[in-house]
Amino acid sequence: EALMAELSELVQKVVKSSSWWERHGVDISILACSFLLLPAGFLCLRSAQAIPFLAGVLTLGVVHHTLTVKGSHLASHNALTESKSWGKVWAIFFIELCSAFTAEQATYNHVKIHHGYTNVIGLGDSSTYRYIYMFIAPLAVPIITPLVALDLLRNVEWKAALRTLCCMFLGLYCHYWLLLHVSGFQSPWSALLCMLLTRSLLAHPYIHVNIFQHIGLPMFAADRKPKRIHLMSLGVLNLPRNALLDWSFGHSLISCHVEHHLFPCLSDNMCLKIKPIVSQYLKQKKLPYNEDTYASRLRLFLQRYEELMVHAPPITELVGI
Repeated sequence: EALMAELSELVQKVVKSSSWWERHGVDISILACSFLLLPAGFLCLRSAQAIPFLAGVLTLGVVHHTLTVKGSHLASHNALTESKSWGKVWAIFFIELCSAFTAEQATYNHVKIHHGYTNVIGLGDSSTYRYIYMFIAPLAVPIITPLVALDLLRNVEWKAALRTLCCMFLGLYCHYWLLLHVSGFQSPWSALLCMLLTRSLLAHPYIHVNIFQHIGLPMFAADRKPKRIHLMSLGVLNLPRNALLDWSFGHSLISCHVEHHLFPCLSDNMCLKIKPIVSQYLKQKKLPYNEDTYASRLRLFLQRYEELMVHAPPITELVGI
């Protein structure tokens, strides 16, 4: 606890000396730019030429994952604003309207369970997935997500369930309506197919990243887990920076995942800013600071598949955030 308190003090000095732009503005600007790219994406899909059409698919796919992964992730941690009221609004907008999931269950599963019990067997572990999840299941994530959300609505109050249903329907129908009336799709099936394509465009790296950052690292029983700073330094890994994934998923899910697990309420940009402090501190205290490449983690998964896949949960536990 003393180590965590000392590190927190160093990080808080950096946070307090940072401007609003550094704490929230950079990430809000990325999300705003993504919204501004939406018209261009839908208009490109009107083209009968292959290159503009593919540009439209790529644009909408990247925008969708930026809003649903980066936006939802930051909103679930209330990292977009310092106001809890506005934080709730952003969580509903990004998680329910954009992602077609339920805000309460997404926040509980991610913040309370995954962050509270990182790499604790049966609770917060992310290392156990069936082989098919890596290459086939990601394509079905856009379909599975709202179905799982509907099932989870049994666990929330009826007012929250009604709000979630309205937001999910509005978000999905707006996407469908824009493809028909702005992009010019002639049939409902072609519009639905395009929705599936754009919403699953970056689903493979999304699934992979969630596995690679914890797979093969130490696991703990719930009644024998170490203190927070040891738990996070042992059980979390950073991947190298990647321009596309940094934009779409955010630094806290790629190159600053250790920092994010230690200080989950910080924005992506602030996680990047405190990264040198955290890495230097952990190394000085002889604690692990895990880093590895995407390709190396993929090889590890394939080589040790049987060992790592022993306690595979259902694919439904992947959706949401």
